[in-house]
Amino acid sequence: MFSRLLLLLAVVVLPVAAHAAPAKDWSREVVLTPEGAHQLGNPAAKARLIEYVSYTCSHCAHFVTEASAPLKSGWVANGALVVEVRNLVRDRYDFAAALLARCGGPTRFIGNHEALFAHYDAWIAQVRVHATQPPAIPHDASPAIIMTDIAEKTGLIALMQKRGISPAQSRACLADTKAAEAVLAMTKYGVQQDGITGTPGFVLNGKKVAAFDWATLRPVLPTPAK
Repeated sequence: MFSRLLLLLAVVVLPVAAHAAPAKDWSREVVLTPEGAHQLGNPAAKARLIEYVSYTCSHCAHFVTEASAPLKSGWVANGALVVEVRNLVRDRYDFAAALLARCGGPTRFIGNHEALFAHYDAWIAQVRVHATQPPAIPHDASPAIIMTDIAEKTGLIALMQKRGISPAQSRACLADTKAAEAVLAMTKYGVQQDGITGTPGFVLNGKKVAAFDWATLRPVLPTPAK
C-alpha cells in the first residue's frame, strides 16, 4: 500500500520551475571616470554617448528635463548604452553649479544634476539679479570665496540643502581644487578635442553628432531593446 502511494505521488508531483534572476538595472550604476566625468550605465555597453552640458544653458535644462527618463529606461537600464556626462563651463555661475553637482560623490550626482536643471528657472532668475549688482567681495578674493558668494546669493546652496547636502558640505565642494581642475579640463577637452561649440553637445561612439536636443539625438541612437 505504502509503495503504491509513493508511486502515485511520483506521478502527480510536478517539478518546480526555476525562475531567472531579474535583469540588472544599469541606470543605477554611476561611477567617476579618471577624467572626472560621471558615467551612467554599463561600462561594457556597445554604444557610448558623451553628453556635454552647461548648467546655465536653457537648452541643456530643456534637454535633461525631456530626455533623462526615456534615455535611462530605453537605452541605459538594459545595458545597451553608457552615458558619460561632462561639463563645458561657460561662466562663473555654471562653474559653481558644476562643483555643487559633484557634492556627495558619484551616487548623488545624477540626482543633483537633474535637480539643478529641474529648478533652472528659479536659480537663474537670481543669477540675473546677482550679475547686475556691484561685487560684494574683493576682486582678489580666493576662488572658493567667489564661488561660495555666488552659490549663496543665487540660491544654489539652498537648493543643495533640499537635496540633503548641508551648507558646510556645499562650501567644501566649492573649495575643492581637484574637482575644479577636472571641470576646467573637461571644458578644454570638449572644445579643443571634441569640437563642441555649444551645449548640449554630443559625441556618440567617438564621433561628434549633429544633435542639439532630444528630438535630434534620439534618431541617431541605437535601436532600443524591447
